[in-house]
Amino acid sequence: MTQIKQNKIFNPKDIIAYFLVAGTGALIQLVSSSLIQDWFNISWSDSIVPSYIIGFFWGFTLTKLFAFDARRSNQTRREMVKFLMVSMVSLFITWAFTIGSSKFLIDYLGMEVYKVKFSFAKKEVNVTEMVCYVIGMGFSFVSNYILHKTFTFKSTGFYNRLKVLIR
Repeated sequence: MTQIKQNKIFNPKDIIAYFLVAGTGALIQLVSSSLIQDWFNISWSDSIVPSYIIGFFWGFTLTKLFAFDARRSNQTRREMVKFLMVSMVSLFITWAFTIGSSKFLIDYLGMEVYKVKFSFAKKEVNVTEMVCYVIGMGFSFVSNYILHKTFTFKSTGFYNRLKVLIR
């Protein structure tokens, strides 16, 4: 019975651990997106990819160590390759749902752009863009959890076949 419980995709312990790890990654993405916009004077939509890349490096380490109990797997290189593949899919999902939800909310529903000015930070935050970014990250969270649980941190034989193809 315990073997069946541990193999379930939606194991509550894994979901909670992954949620905490992914939440840290999401926070890193949001902060780095804001900083990238300010430092490099680029648009919100253009900051999605570089902030995702910054979050990627933190994400692999935290996910391996804490989310799926893979710290002693001795397959870090294999997991990195698979994590990169999943992350490329996830980047597209994050970008597509972030931009798509923004277009849907603003263009189709006519939602106004809400901005909040923080006097202590002298920073104006576009709440509408932040909500859309969180929507994109939410869809990415679901796909990442399933793919990492069933592919990245599980021995599937894919990595060995990939090595043969590369040689």
